[in-house]
Formats: sequence, C-alpha cells, structure tokens
Amino acid sequence: MKKRNNKTIYSILLRYLILLAIVAFGLKLIYAIFTPLTIGFTVFLLDLVYNLSSKGSLILIDNLTRIVIIPACVAGSAYLLLLILNLTIDMKKELRIKSILYSFLLLFVLNIIRIVILATLYHHQATYVELTHAILWYGLSTLLPDC
Repeated sequence: MKKRNNKTIYSILLRYLILLAIVAFGLKLIYAIFTPLTIGFTVFLLDLVYNLSSKGSLILIDNLTRIVIIPACVAGSAYLLLLILNLTIDMKKELRIKSILYSFLLLFVLNIIRIVILATLYHHQATYVELTHAILWYGLSTLLPDC
C-alpha cells in the first residue's frame, strides 16, 4: 500500500513539474508548432477556391484582400490551457495522451474553419464581418474554456 502511495505521489509531482516547465517555456513552442500549421492549412483551403499568394503570415486573396494571421489567430493560449487542463486532471497515461491529441486536433480544426470562414466573409465584403469576428473572438474565447 505504501509503495502505491509513493508511486502516486511521484506521478503527481512529475506531472506538475512538467506542467511548470510547460507553462514557463511551452507557449513559444506551441506558437512555433501551430503558427506554420495554421497558416499552411488556411492557405491550402483558401487556395482551393481563390487565387492566392502568401508570404509568411500574409495571405493575399485574388490580389484584392489582405489577410494577416497574427499570433491571436493561432490561439496558442488556448492550446496551452488545454494542455494545462489535461495535465492537472488525474487519468491514465494512455488516456491523457489521447485526450491531449484529440483536444488539440479539435481546436486546430475548429480554428482553421473559423479563419477560413472569416477570410471568405471579409473577401466578399459581407455585412457584419467585424461583428461576426468579434462574436467569434470574444464569445468563443470566453465560453469554450468554461465548457
């Protein structure tokens, strides 16, 4: 029984030490990984419909519309929050890995869809694009972490 308690204590200690290192250094790593992925997938999807040119974080649609993917578009803090939540909840290692991968993939896909929809609306000068952006930005960033 004592051996099991020690193993649990070490497991929790290790998990929180990893969490501390991730919080200290992880955001830069998250942005380094997800910025090129976000830009690349956004360009890929928009390029299926429009004539695109891109350089770095700038996407030019049909030589008319400029879209810039800024760090807030990448949602690095949301990935970090998901990682923190996954590391602070007690679960088996295999389930934790699946949970992190699934939550990151889901956030990534939803974020790409959001960016593509907003870019399309902006390009077509749709009414209330700024309102839609504000609702998605403030609404989802406030509501989703609480779910």
